[in-house]
Amino acid sequence: MQAMATAQQASSAEQQNDADAQVQQMREEHRGERKKIVAANVPLTEQEAAQFWSVYDRYRSEMATKVYDPRYALIKEYAQSYAKMTEDQADSFITRWVALDSEVAQVQAQYVPEFEKVISRKKTAKFFQVDRRVTLMFELQLAGKVPLLQP
Repeated sequence: MQAMATAQQASSAEQQNDADAQVQQMREEHRGERKKIVAANVPLTEQEAAQFWSVYDRYRSEMATKVYDPRYALIKEYAQSYAKMTEDQADSFITRWVALDSEVAQVQAQYVPEFEKVISRKKTAKFFQVDRRVTLMFELQLAGKVPLLQP
């Protein structure tokens, strides 16, 4: 009996590691795709590009650290407990999810003036439009893989 429980735990750990690896691969692919989409839709001179991509990389790194890494951890937590989630857990989940959405706006607001130092305000606005569309596209893909909570 104990051997069976140990085997199930090992199998569960392997499945989690596989899921983590798949998500990490998906995130890497999204980073590359995002950059290609931005490059194709935000026209930059050589001089602008040299400065823009440096700011862009800092921006994306901060978004990953402050938003996407915590959001992924929250989704993992949700996946492990959604079938038996309590009212308190549901409240905690949505409160933290909304806080991460607020963090997105804070990071964006912080970076608007950073981008405006290296590209025009119109190009900055276009960049944030493109960035938002790409984010929505990727979030929709992710949302389709996360089951809805059953009341």
